[in-house]
Order: sequence, then C-alpha cells, then structure tokens
Amino acid sequence: SGTTYYFDREKAALELIGHPLVFLRASPSTPVTFAKGEPVVSVKRAGSLFNIQFSPDVLGENVLLVEQSPTRFEVIQVNEEHRRIAGILGKDGLNVPFQGREDVLAAIGAISSSVTVHSSIGGTTEEVLQAESDPVPRIRILPSGEGFSLEMLVKPFGKGGPYVKPGIGNETLIAGINGKRMQTQRDLKREEAMAAAVETGCPSLFMRQEISREWHLDHPEDCLQVLTELKALQDNNQVIMEWPKGEKLKVTREISFDRLRMGIRSGTDWFEVAGRLEVDEHLIMDMTKLLDLVRETDHRFISLGDNIFAALTAEFRKKLADLDAYSYRKGNAIRFHPLSAVLLLDLVANLSQIETDERWQAKVNRLKEIRDSVPAIPSTLKAELRDYQAIGYQWMTRLAHWGAGACLADDMGLGKTVQALAVFLDRASEGPALIVAPTSVCHNWIAEAHRFTPTLNPIPFGGKERDGLVNGLKDFDVLVASYGLLQQETDLLASVKWHTVVLDEAQAIKNVAAKRSQAAMNLKGDFRIITTGTPIENHLGELWTLFNFINPGLLGSLNKFNERFALPIERNNDRMAKKRLKKLIQPFIFRRIKTEVLEELPPKTEVMLHVEMDKKEAAFYEALRQNALQKLEGDTGPGGQKHLKILAEIMRLRRACCHPRLIMPESPLAGAKLALFGEVVSELLESRHKALVFSQFVGHLDILREYLDEKKIDYRYLDGSTPAGERQIQVARFQKGEGDLS
Repeated sequence: SGTTYYFDREKAALELIGHPLVFLRASPSTPVTFAKGEPVVSVKRAGSLFNIQFSPDVLGENVLLVEQSPTRFEVIQVNEEHRRIAGILGKDGLNVPFQGREDVLAAIGAISSSVTVHSSIGGTTEEVLQAESDPVPRIRILPSGEGFSLEMLVKPFGKGGPYVKPGIGNETLIAGINGKRMQTQRDLKREEAMAAAVETGCPSLFMRQEISREWHLDHPEDCLQVLTELKALQDNNQVIMEWPKGEKLKVTREISFDRLRMGIRSGTDWFEVAGRLEVDEHLIMDMTKLLDLVRETDHRFISLGDNIFAALTAEFRKKLADLDAYSYRKGNAIRFHPLSAVLLLDLVANLSQIETDERWQAKVNRLKEIRDSVPAIPSTLKAELRDYQAIGYQWMTRLAHWGAGACLADDMGLGKTVQALAVFLDRASEGPALIVAPTSVCHNWIAEAHRFTPTLNPIPFGGKERDGLVNGLKDFDVLVASYGLLQQETDLLASVKWHTVVLDEAQAIKNVAAKRSQAAMNLKGDFRIITTGTPIENHLGELWTLFNFINPGLLGSLNKFNERFALPIERNNDRMAKKRLKKLIQPFIFRRIKTEVLEELPPKTEVMLHVEMDKKEAAFYEALRQNALQKLEGDTGPGGQKHLKILAEIMRLRRACCHPRLIMPESPLAGAKLALFGEVVSELLESRHKALVFSQFVGHLDILREYLDEKKIDYRYLDGSTPAGERQIQVARFQKGEGDLS
C-alpha cells in the first residue's frame, strides 16, 4: 500500500500568511494574498436600538479563512476570548436600547484588545485612549514572480492596529494596540480624497484594471515605473509604501541631463567622449559603465545592484542609448566617427556641464558656417538649374566643404548628371576628377559635359596608352571610365589622388565581396559622390557598401553594422534601429521623387542610353556586316533591285543590334540591349514608375516578353495583330493600374 500525504488545513492556512507564491487555481498567473486578520465587532444604530454584531462565525472553528476579494483572504486564528464574545452576542447579534449607550461603549472598550470594533455611535470611555486617525493611504507591495501585487489600504491607528479600505466602513474604530485599548475617529471623506489623489498621481496604476483598489503588475519595467511615481508621492507625504520584511526595491529619484558631466576631446580621425553621472550623493558612475547598463536594459530603469534601480527620464535614457548606438569602443574609450559630429552635437545639446577642446569647438563652428552657407552656382555652367537641382548642387557642395561624401538618390530623369557636373565645375580648378559609370552611359556623361560644362575637359578612359593618359591629367580634366575598366585598371586609377570622384549607377558596387567593389574602395578622392535611383535593392548590406565608399567607417565595420542595424531591422523590424540608422545617414543621402517636383519638370525629358556590345556580340555583328558587304559586292542585278537589297541588309543589321536571336534564333548570346533593358526596368519598378515599351520588331518584343515572364513582371501587351476589342481591354486595364509595363 502507498503512503498518503495530506495538509493540515489550519496549519497550512497560518503558514500562507504573507507567502509570495500563492496563485489562483483557475488562473495560475494570478497571485493571491493571505493576510493576518481579527474578528470584527460592528456597532450600528437602528432606530431606538443599537445592534451589535460579531463576525465571522467562529463557533467550532480554530482557524478561519475570510475572502475579502477573489485574490485576497484574511486568516483569523480563533481563541477562547473570541468564542466567549461570539457566544454572548449570538448569531443574530444583540440589540440594546438607546438608553444603554454608555454601557455599550464600556463593553466594546473592554473587548477591543481581542477584536477590531467598527462603531457608528462615537463616544468614548475613560478606559479607551483616543488617537488621531491617519488618513494617508498605504500601498502594500508583495513580490509575485517577476512582478508585484499591490493593494491600497489605510491604517487609521498609524503604526499599529488593523488595515481597512480607504473611505469604507464605520467612522469609529476601536482596537487593542500594544496592550492598550485605543479608539480613533476616521474621516472617511478625507481617506477617499487622498486615495483618489494617489491614483491620479500614479497614472501607471490608475490606467490599469483593478478590483477594490488591488492591482497586479506582471513586468519588471511596469513595477519600476509605478515605484517611481509612488516614490514622488511618498516624498510629498501623500502615500506610504510598505514591503514584506526582507523584500524591498529602491528606485532613485528621476535622473536627467543635469546630473551628467561630460567632456569631449579630439584626435586625428575621431572624437572621444568621457563623463560621469551623479546618481546620488553617495554614488558616481562613469560614462562607460552607464552606457553598458543602458545597453543591457530595454527600459529606463538601470540596475545598480542590491535591488536598487536608477530611474532615468525617458528622454535622457533615449539620448544615452543613441550615444551608445553611434559610438564605438577603443579599449575603455568611447569614440565617434568625425562625421558623427552633427549627431554628437545634438546629443549633448541639453548638457549644462560639458568641457570640450579647441578642435571640437572649431568643428562645431565649421558646421554652423557650412549650414548657413549658400554656394553660388558656377557662372560657366551652361544650364538653367531647376530649383530642386540647385538645392541638390548646394547640398553636395556643402558636404564637400565639410569633408563628407554624398549619395544623390534622385528618381530617374530628375537630372542627377547635371547636378554632379555643376559640382565638378565648382571644384575643377583644384585637380582632376573621375567618373565611373556603366558603359551604356559613359557616352552620355561626355556628351552632357560638352553641352553643360564646356570649360571641363571630359576624357574617355581606354586605348593603349592608359598610363600616359592618367599621369597627364590636370585641372579641369574629367576622366570617364566604365566599371569594367575600373576593375581592370585598379592599381592605375588608385594611384591618383582625385579631387572629385563620382560613381554613377552605384548599385553596381553593392556586393562588397565583388572585385568591382574592392576596386572602387581603393580609389582616393577628396570628395566622393555616388548617384543611384535605388540605394537599397535587396538588403541593408548594400547600403553599408555604398556608404563605406563615400564615408568610410561612418557605419562601422560590416559585422558591427549587421549587429546594430541590419539584423534588428530585417529580422525583428526594430523601429528604433530604423530611426537611428535613418538619423545617421540622413545628412549624406538626398532623394527626390518625380511627384515631389512635378511642377518643375519639363513636359518631356529625353535620355539617350548608349549600348556597347561585348566582344562575342560585336564579333557576331561584324561577321554579319562583312557577309552583307560580300553579298552586295557580288550582286550583278539591276540597280533598282540592288537598292532594295541594300535596305534589306541594313534592316537585318538593325535587327541584329536589337538581339542576335532575331537573326539566329538558336544563338546563345545574351544581348547587350536586353541587359540594359533589365537594368532600366528594375530602376523604374524600384521607383514605382510605369513605362511604355516600343519596338519596330515584333520578334524583339517577344524576347522582351520572355525576360519579363521569367522575372514575373506584370505587363499588358499589344501589337499590330491584336484585335480592336482586345486592344481596348488591354489599354483600359493598364490605365486602371494593372501591369507595370505596356
């Protein structure tokens, strides 16, 4: 036979008094409070009689549980005196004529050492001492898991005597305290008013659901917030917080910027911050330790050990978290990238106790000068810049004077080229410049430079004498190179200290591990610009690569960037990390979309994109051309027919320029125009634009459709064979927004 275990109900009930880990069976996360109680004798006037009641019923009981609320019970240990009084008063109570008032007062005074007396008849006897009632609310705090249970009560006798609910019950309270019979007159209205004032002054409690002024807080941050609010009230003598013996959390008064003393000193390529926080008159904390503690918590209460917490104001905590996010550690030193000065300036704006060196002050003064400056547009620029283009030029020029790089991310067609050329012109007298662009737009850069900046000397990079070409560069020279040649001639191009460098369509270097990106990082430039309509196509690592070119080190190492920004944003959609990253890069990235500057745009903007075939496609085209020449030279037919044959061969070459498969369907060649089409479509869709695509050759449209189908890009399609009814349907669907291309 097995062993049977059981609880002694009475002993168990007594042991539960004050126990922190008792929960409701029906709701295991809801804590239950067991408190020590006493029987109550209540005296009420009923007409010409006094009715005296004893509760609860103690006959035959040794220990009683009295439910005061679903989560609070009183445990009453019954003794012989309780039974004697209960026997005298009986189950229905005792009625005494009004003339026996003095006898009633004497009787309840005599029993007040054993029970708590609630009386509505007032009066006193010589044996009962009078005490002034204490109306100040008390918050009893009981730890529960990671949170607290709280209950608001009053203790009319002060340090001794029973607890009662504020504003509830009889006005006269009589009890035995330290062997003396005591009586007090409660001011129920004042108790209620003071309790309501506590709720108003502690909004973290007031906004929560409660039962009979009892609350349960699950999260440590909520508990600490409530304690902070209650402490302010307690310091003003509006409430008293009570803890179980041995259980207590201490929260300091709110700490803000006025308690922080900071210093900033400068190095060659960094600013260093040091400081100390005066928590109270006994504790001073250095800046490194403070930032470590802020990083370890996700709320404004930082642990000082021994159940003591420092309560930082929300704004102060946010500034410290920003300070930590934008800094990096060098040993125990807290350092900032020099381009973070604008952020550091904002972070320390509220500090009254700050010491700085001359280099920091010079940097601050320089920043203010640059912000207030309005760079003049070069007089030799042969273009009338639209307002938004002039703003873009001035923005880049200010960054150049600051020593920072720029990312011009305007929408396609807004004139990124002419804005950059204006910057080249402004800086041309101080040294040669470099433009790196896709082969398809290198010719456009040269043509635009001749058109808008005739005093510049654009030079295409190529040919056999590349060393001599580069070594002979001088002021006003602008070398235009393709990304392919950048990769081939890395060492040569990296040997020059360029005064200005532009990477056009800079998404070409988004892969940090690619040789093309590594070649770009090796370039030396006083001022670096990237132009792109799509600074981020797939993930934030691409943004890091672009910024590592224009402002190396600003975003930290790639690992640090992933830890602080990329992973929290991409995995957890961390809004704070997003805000911090945006604030960090915002001074160096400028983007306008067409809808923002619609009124300034001309009716139509023409951009000619040049396509250069690769070697295999160029060889294929050359073979076709030679074959056409041979056929025409050997033709002995009439002149009129020969003229038609020439036109046919020209048309055949035009088709070959569109795509080799229009001539040789089984050709494995990719086609340079199709590759450029893919790049343009990608940028258009990234900018949420729609486009109409035309071709003279239906076969060419078929090849483009294959590409779009493979990329799962929606489109509407029309050609000469489309019936009139179907044509109207497709046009209407496109105008309604169905499909990105037509």
